[in-house]
Amino acid sequence: MFRSLFAAATLVAAGSAASAQTEMPFALDWKFEGPAAPYTLAIDEGFFADQGLDVTISEGNGSLDAIPKVATGAYPVGFADINSVIRFLDQNPGAPVTAVMMIYDKPPFAVVGRSSLGIAEPADLEGKVLGAPPPDGAWAQFPIFAAENGLDMDAITIEPVGFPTREPMLAEGQVAAVTGFSFTSTLNTERLGVDAEDIVVLLMADYGVDLYGNAIIVNTDFAEANPEAVTGFLTAVAQGWQAAIDDPDAAISSLLERNPAADAELETRRLGLSVEDNVLTDWVTENGFGDVDDERFASALEQTKSVYEFQSEPDASVIFDDSYLPAADARMLQ
Repeated sequence: MFRSLFAAATLVAAGSAASAQTEMPFALDWKFEGPAAPYTLAIDEGFFADQGLDVTISEGNGSLDAIPKVATGAYPVGFADINSVIRFLDQNPGAPVTAVMMIYDKPPFAVVGRSSLGIAEPADLEGKVLGAPPPDGAWAQFPIFAAENGLDMDAITIEPVGFPTREPMLAEGQVAAVTGFSFTSTLNTERLGVDAEDIVVLLMADYGVDLYGNAIIVNTDFAEANPEAVTGFLTAVAQGWQAAIDDPDAAISSLLERNPAADAELETRRLGLSVEDNVLTDWVTENGFGDVDDERFASALEQTKSVYEFQSEPDASVIFDDSYLPAADARMLQ
């Protein structure tokens, strides 16, 4: 009888502990591919659970996808292009959404083309067909890229394409180049049989585009009511990225649990590219993961103004709130 009562008490205690965890569904920007592995690994390693959080992850459909999900409160946290957040807040003043942790210190926005189709530098896009998915974060920044490189937008034929057809159209030569994230479009085009030497990657950040990339965003109503949960979430995210850097094979194994059809070698390469080119920059190594440089952020806003007419003066403090970040020593990646 004592053993039965003890077992029952244990079950009740376990149930109470589980119910005490704060549920935080997380909306990704894209599919379960390499750069999503740090988040799945953070779940499997118990980093979120250690912070008292019950985190589930949902796939997205482009850099804009998570913003309305978080703004409406359907998801408390998401992953989205901060430049799209800037424009969303301008068009929806007072919307309860803000960025709280920068992930892509150097954005992966790119034009990916083929040298065999005449693409070697930005000027080569004139007179060519460019495939661009309307919800694509890279396409959203293309006017800045064009302006910085003196391109005549009227001389480029823009072909609206869907995400599933973007790289196949490039592989088949129906378009000479596409907009996309560097680690997505490059490897997807390779997988379709295009020789790596034929693929040209014009990373916008290397051609005058001084913007930040994707960030963790949060519903501000949720954050104000649950500040410790938000900081705990960001702490676990930093742990997840460090763990993925330390052991990419374990990270990809975690990812494959959610996407068994994924190619492990390809996604390991994709994760590695995102770390090398976008996450673990010199600035992050020196200053810590997740924050932004105020001067650079102000410069990014000015650059956005050059191609976008704001309804009101943008307020950097409304767009990015660093008050939920864990201490710097908890965000030092290496």
